[in-house]
Amino acid sequence: MQDNEADTESAASWVEVDLGALRDNLRALRAALDPRAELIAVVKADAYGHGATLVARTAAAEGIRRFAVAHPQEAETVRAAVPAADILVIGAAPPSFVPQAIERGITLAAADLEHARALDAAARRAGGRVAVHAKVDTGMGRLGFAWETADDEAGRLLDLPGLDVRGVFTHFASVTGGADDPAVRQMERFWPVVAALEARAGRRLFRHASNSAACLWHPEWDLDGVRPGIALYGYGAREPTGRFQTRPVLQWKTRIAQVRRVPAGFPVGYDSTYVTPAPTALAVLAAGYADGYLRALSGRGIVLIGGRRCPVRGRVSMNWITADAGPDARVAAGDEAVLIGRQGGAEIWADELAALAGTISYELLTNLRGATDRRIMDCPG
Repeated sequence: MQDNEADTESAASWVEVDLGALRDNLRALRAALDPRAELIAVVKADAYGHGATLVARTAAAEGIRRFAVAHPQEAETVRAAVPAADILVIGAAPPSFVPQAIERGITLAAADLEHARALDAAARRAGGRVAVHAKVDTGMGRLGFAWETADDEAGRLLDLPGLDVRGVFTHFASVTGGADDPAVRQMERFWPVVAALEARAGRRLFRHASNSAACLWHPEWDLDGVRPGIALYGYGAREPTGRFQTRPVLQWKTRIAQVRRVPAGFPVGYDSTYVTPAPTALAVLAAGYADGYLRALSGRGIVLIGGRRCPVRGRVSMNWITADAGPDARVAAGDEAVLIGRQGGAEIWADELAALAGTISYELLTNLRGATDRRIMDCPG
């Protein structure tokens, strides 16, 4: 079953989002979690390029009620999609957003004492209280109360009348799952802060720490909630050795603009960085780095044409990719080509493509965020 959101016949490239795969991933994660822990779906960066509105609505239909985003604008998008959701902005939201947060029931992260005081002042000016979770930096080296002093400083949040302190969380810099996992040290730093904050509050707070990798390898850290991101979308949990498995949700496709039968010695693309060693068929695809296909994939990438893996030749340009379809290729202009996904028996997924580019799947997928040419699929697992 499919529902077209755009005319893919005329689109330079488009993404296909498989809701069946997304639902399977959500169910796999929930089945693996401690039943007392809630799944907090991370839908920042337009749900990692998959479409935040689409993902949030699908997750809500599966019973997910908590979502995490990076910025206030993303929170507004999720609130419009899922009016009853519990939404947490895990970044340092500006105090100017506090009135909207109070009005729309959006929870904010308190990133440090100065930020907390600014949120408090804004809430009191608005005549209300804003819900917050204290963010503790236990080793990420980014946002949050420094763990060395957080037991005292985070506790001062309880003295700020404009803040309704509901939770406490941290974020891991690295999770390996091994015996010397550096995330263990971060959790050791986190617990004293939790204890101090809860002692001062006189009540239990909502505790959460695990990202996708921690969910996979550390069930003891499920706490009250977990925040899977990339695993929801099918990456980082594809091997059968982990606690759960997920599969890719998104495919990215384009069309062949031209097929050229060329001789040996034929130069390809800007700066002629590739010259054909033998006669072959070159397929020019209607996508390039302006569409999110990284220029770093020049001469390294793989695309799927006619159910075969075909190498990218020459420079990736702004609007075009040239691939070697092979001397025996039976392809023509207008045929579909796959940049991320499956065609016939061949596959190329974002993690493999990212490795070829020297980056990570997150970057490839989020380069597609905000895509207007999106086709919704609903395929059985």
